[in-house]
Amino acid sequence: MDQQLVIRARNGDRDAFATLVRQHLPWMDGVARLTVRDPDIARDAVQEALVRAWRALPSLRDPDLFQAWLRRLLVHACIDELRRTRRRLVSEVELTDLHHPDIGDASLSAADRDALERAFRRLDPVQRSVVVLHYYQDLTVTETAAALEMPVGSVKSTLSRSRDAMRAALEADERPGAAFEGGLA
Repeated sequence: MDQQLVIRARNGDRDAFATLVRQHLPWMDGVARLTVRDPDIARDAVQEALVRAWRALPSLRDPDLFQAWLRRLLVHACIDELRRTRRRLVSEVELTDLHHPDIGDASLSAADRDALERAFRRLDPVQRSVVVLHYYQDLTVTETAAALEMPVGSVKSTLSRSRDAMRAALEADERPGAAFEGGLA
């Protein structure tokens, strides 16, 4: 990444900031979509993170930490959006997005992907963020902790609780009659 571009943006250069946004938008969109699981809410989270970045950019001391700083802003925006939307009753209709194909493992069956999706949606916003950063963005536990401004031990325990919660949700869905006991999310 171009350190000079960050410095120019930090000094108020809108064109430099726009260039930075174009460079970082693909991974930001991917993290937001994986975390919130709704393209519209993901776009809102990315937009909010970029607004926060523009406003707080003058306070960024080390231009080399721009991406980590932006990641932290994005994750916090995703968590805020998830908390805000959880308060509303949401009716979901899954449509195929031609511009952003599904990010998934082609080796999984549709039923397996669906079960994993239901289990993932049962995680709270912080658990989702930790899982996405660690498993999908391949951040180390230390990098994930820095992105979320959490202690390393808390990230480790959150990962463990998240795996346990997803495992329990998957096992509950596999039980006979689970669909009739509220096993469908």
